[in-house]
Order: sequence, then structure tokens, then C-alpha cells
Amino acid sequence: MGHAGVMLETHPDGLAGIDQQLVTRCIEACFDCAQACTSCADACLADNIVADLVRCAALNLNCADICETTGRMLSRPTGFDAVVALRTVQACAAVCATCALECERHAKVHEHCRICAEACRRCEEACQELLKAIA
Repeated sequence: MGHAGVMLETHPDGLAGIDQQLVTRCIEACFDCAQACTSCADACLADNIVADLVRCAALNLNCADICETTGRMLSRPTGFDAVVALRTVQACAAVCATCALECERHAKVHEHCRICAEACRRCEEACQELLKAIA
């Protein structure tokens, strides 16, 4: 279990009006997805057929960056801007969906892609649930 929920609970500003469990789930899914994508990109680059995995590695790295940014932004309730959060979480959900599709293409041959696709889908789902709460 991570510290995201506890940190949000103890924050003096909090996130009034937004379900903290959804925010916590999204933060944790974002950081988990970022780690999986970073590892998957590295595994793609180490593969003997790296030329077939260039798009996958690139999407993994882009997804990791967006997920890290989203997780960090949601971890800072001070001055929370719902519009900025909405747009950022939308972008995160979109890149996770795209990355998951690419990883799913390689999942039968590359176990790291299967695992990464699952992490991306979990993050996409957590983002979509949070979007419903924010909107």
C-alpha cells in the first residue's frame, strides 16, 4: 500500500468535493503504470528484434512521462484547478489507452508487454473514474 491516500488525508487543503479514494487510486495507478512502462521500454530496447518494438518503446516512455506528471499533479491539492486536472487526467487516460493497444499487439510474444498493457488499462480505468467525479 502506498502513501498517497494518507498524505491526501493529512493535507491541510485536501480536495474538497472530490472522492479521495478515486484520487488515491488514480495517483497509485499512474505511478504503477509509469514504472511498468519504463521497464517495458527498457525490455523492448534490449530485445533482439528491437526494430519491431521501436513504436512500443516510444509509447512506453511517453506514457511513463504523462503518468508521472499526472500522479505528481494529483498529489498536490494546494491551489487545485479542476480544469487543469480534467485536461491532464484526460491526456493520461488517452496515452494509457494508446500504449495498452500497442503493448497488446506484442503481448503474446513479450511477457513484459502483457504486464505493461495491464498496468496501462488499470491506469486508464482509474483516470476515467476520476474524470467522472471531476466533471
